[in-house]
Amino acid sequence: MTHPSGSDLLVLHAVRLLGVADDHTAARRYALEPAATKELLLDYQAFGWITWSEFAGIGGWSLTASGRAENERRLAAELATAAGVDTVRETYRAFLPLNERLQIACTQWQLRPTDDDPYAFNDHTDRAWDRRVIAELSALAERLGPLSEDLAGVLDRFQGYHARFAAALDRVLAGDPAWVDRTNVDSCHKVWFELHEDLIASLGLTRGVEPVDDR
Repeated sequence: MTHPSGSDLLVLHAVRLLGVADDHTAARRYALEPAATKELLLDYQAFGWITWSEFAGIGGWSLTASGRAENERRLAAELATAAGVDTVRETYRAFLPLNERLQIACTQWQLRPTDDDPYAFNDHTDRAWDRRVIAELSALAERLGPLSEDLAGVLDRFQGYHARFAAALDRVLAGDPAWVDRTNVDSCHKVWFELHEDLIASLGLTRGVEPVDDR
């Protein structure tokens, strides 16, 4: 049976996954009650786990170093309680080669090398090139489904990644290229990046330092 996470963990973890989030965005990430979320955020600010910052009139919460440590402590305790460390570790191992493919696909969506410029911007006039990238994203969506099911079978908070990725891909197939890699929508890349962050946070790893110990 999947393990449900408490709202106190989910609010802090939402800030971790989103990077920067206001009250509404943090609550929406896990469909939490807005007033209770705001109260927890203010508590976490008082504890020194999150901080509020603004730029160009837009503000949001982000984790402090102590907040990141507290988030990982809570995630490790939850994973041990759910007896799911091995499943999440094995799923992460399976995820890593797919992550490499996703990074290549997103790079190919952004760049279309020419004889004169290997870093030429992809202006999306080469339909065959773009179709190959979309076909790769479709293949990754198929591989993501079983991995998401395995994770959600351990922890309920892993629900939704495959559905969100598939929804973004549907928008791409419908003709909206922004849903491949834009950061201001729930794009394929944004969803995938968030899942990667969720996995490394749950296992206490650091992005870019990818090996997973056997035990």
